[in-house]
Amino acid sequence: MFKKLKSLFIIEDENEAKKQAASQVEKKQSKPAKPEIKINKPDFSKDNPPKGKVDEKFINRLLSAIEESNLEGFDYLEYKQSLQNLSKMEMDEGTKFQSALAMAKTMGATPANLKASAEHYISILEKEESKFLDAFRNQMSRHIDDNNKQLNSLELSIQNKKKQIIQLEKEIEAESKALKERKASVDKNKAKVEATKDSFYYAYHIVAQQIKDDLEKMKKYL
Repeated sequence: MFKKLKSLFIIEDENEAKKQAASQVEKKQSKPAKPEIKINKPDFSKDNPPKGKVDEKFINRLLSAIEESNLEGFDYLEYKQSLQNLSKMEMDEGTKFQSALAMAKTMGATPANLKASAEHYISILEKEESKFLDAFRNQMSRHIDDNNKQLNSLELSIQNKKKQIIQLEKEIEAESKALKERKASVDKNKAKVEATKDSFYYAYHIVAQQIKDDLEKMKKYL
């Protein structure tokens, strides 16, 4: 029954599929950096269909809901089957609807109950739409909450790192100053040590040279 029901509603149009594919490509190329999130039901009509592409999952879900709520007897679904059987015959649309109605009457159907059953299936689809929008809102809410948490976490992390950078810059400045002073102190101490060495050897030279001179004289005269 489900496969038969699906054949009543799904008619693939290659040209339409290509148009939708091109529309999707154009949409991707021209989409804004921060697309606006819309949760409410889109405003569409027969001449202004919603944007998107056929998703087998959703088609099956909607038709399954219709199948589960199928009314007994000859109703809109059987009437649509009759219309489909007449689709290949050369007759205008009005004649097709009247011919299908003639057959429906033999099964006890009337225009009133055919219309009522069609409205019944529209109400079934509207219930599925309501379920979908509720689930969609919940999903978007979780998605937004999760993203906000991540954004807040990243912003806090950035602020903390900026503070760390400022603190590190202060520490670098202080340590650079200490390094400069330490280098100056090292150079000063090194110069002082070198001066001490020079003073030692100057004194050493004076004393040692006198002894060396006396030693030379002793070798000469003694």
